[in-house]
Amino acid sequence: MNKSELIDAIAADAGVTKAAAKLALESFLGNVSKTLKKGGRVSLVGFGSWSVSKRAARDGRNPQTGKTIKIAAKNVVKFKAGADLDGAVN
Repeated sequence: MNKSELIDAIAADAGVTKAAAKLALESFLGNVSKTLKKGGRVSLVGFGSWSVSKRAARDGRNPQTGKTIKIAAKNVVKFKAGADLDGAVN
């Protein structure tokens, strides 16, 4: 499912226009991004939670040349599925 298909599904399920569903989805995504950028955590009970973790700098290897390269430290987003989502998938 891509973004436009998700907007269509939200609009149909909620009985709202596609424009309203698009605004709601963009608001949700924007607020999750802002919270994570500040280092916060977003939890939706039963669905899952997003958090930010720091990945340390490390040495890597270029597979074509075999040379060692430096990989910079960075923040990464992690998602942990909740019990309800995990149960629905399994």
